Amino acid sequence: MSRPTDRLDRWLWHARFFKTRSLAARIVSGGGVRVNGARTAKPAAAVGPGDVLTFAQARAIRVVRITALAARRGPAAEAQALYDDLDPPRERADGQDEAPRAGPRPTKKARRRLDDLRDTGD
Repeated sequence: MSRPTDRLDRWLWHARFFKTRSLAARIVSGGGVRVNGARTAKPAAAVGPGDVLTFAQARAIRVVRITALAARRGPAAEAQALYDDLDPPRERADGQDEAPRAGPRPTKKARRRLDDLRDTGD
């Protein structure tokens, strides 16, 4: 008996790794996805439970094992049940997820003062 399969681009979209199915297909077509360690360029490649996917997403390399297939693109909680994340937990030394900011956003008054300082000498 054969195992159930789904298209690679559709599964990536159902699992909410990419916002649109066409974006998922573009990433796969560009050779940016590996299935069980082998690079694939076919969005229609068959994937199923047990397959390991490796791909780049938002400046990070994701490694996930497919645990289930979906019939529809459901909410995030439902999508997270479709895979096991094999990435080691990423922790920054300072505990922040974002790049540090130089300070709070300037007010309109402060921006005018900065503009006045920059415009001197022209």
